Amino acid sequence: MGVAIRTAGVADRELIVRLLDEAFQDDPVSGWVFPGTAERRAKHPGLMAAFTDIVLASGRVDVTEDGSACALWLSMPAEDGRGGDGAADAGEDEGPAQVRQAVDPDNARIEQIGRLTAAIHPSGRAHEYLWMIGVAPGRQGEGLGTALIGSVLDRCDREGLPAYLEASNARSCKLYERLGFEQAGPVLELPDGPVMWPMWREPRTTRTA
Repeated sequence: MGVAIRTAGVADRELIVRLLDEAFQDDPVSGWVFPGTAERRAKHPGLMAAFTDIVLASGRVDVTEDGSACALWLSMPAEDGRGGDGAADAGEDEGPAQVRQAVDPDNARIEQIGRLTAAIHPSGRAHEYLWMIGVAPGRQGEGLGTALIGSVLDRCDREGLPAYLEASNARSCKLYERLGFEQAGPVLELPDGPVMWPMWREPRTTRTA
């Protein structure tokens, strides 16, 4: 039986925030942004809400029909028109600072993680960017994440679009490799923290009968 997937709307905001918060509470990167357990429990939902609002406004959120998993996607253009490199553009982008201000102005790592990931983001080719994917803890291992990602990758293959993501743990890297992603350049080493794996997937040629 297939997994029923739909596009989320503003009415699904609280569901998406809750899913992401539960899925990433124990993630290494979330633990780096919010090192203290009590602080993470209190402030992590706000960060997930900020991410959700950005993607609901500018991208696409897919959610399983039963509300157990979601994926946040942004369609990235080929060029931004400024001709700069990723690091320069990241330095000019006020988005990370705005997220920090909205969530926790005293936590520099909220802004830092946004700038560091922006600096390594590939430019030059249009692609689909998987920002985050969250599966309810009790439903992990059922193939929900694979179904969510696969629905977009099928479209990427039809349209000849690459896809990109940053994996936040080694276990998820294995899943993405099975879906055709490969490591794209050096890992991102967070200061005094874990690493993230930038991963890129070239579109697969659609076979015809």
